[in-house]
Amino acid sequence: MSCVFCAIVAGEAPAVRIYEADDYLGILDIRPFTPGHTLVIPKKHTVDLTDTPPETLAGMAVVGQRIARAARESGLHADGTNVAINDGKAAFQSVFHIHLHVVPRHDGDKLAFAKGMLLRRDPDREGSARLLRAALAQLDESAQE
Repeated sequence: MSCVFCAIVAGEAPAVRIYEADDYLGILDIRPFTPGHTLVIPKKHTVDLTDTPPETLAGMAVVGQRIARAARESGLHADGTNVAINDGKAAFQSVFHIHLHVVPRHDGDKLAFAKGMLLRRDPDREGSARLLRAALAQLDESAQE
């Protein structure tokens, strides 16, 4: 399979999964800007903004919003969130399967995205994933009440 995200969706490539629904998958970025940096991937392959249906983009935003809320309510203690789609090679898209970056932020973290492109690490990806999964599960429980 030539698309790494399609391989991840199919279970043929490894990823740290934090969210899964019928149409979307949330995985931790392999080279995160901050702990909890998540990619929201539609399970159906499209390349970029030009060939992705608007309803798919809207669904990505809904999932991204839930993950941002989980990052705030979890032990990650995020104060804010950067949300981005890198659309095309000129915009630093490196995997050509549309995806939404959800990047937890903290007051005073001084993260500069351009500088952050060089060195991105989360010393405890599994720990970040556990925190987000637990907060997402709690959000699901609250929504059902």
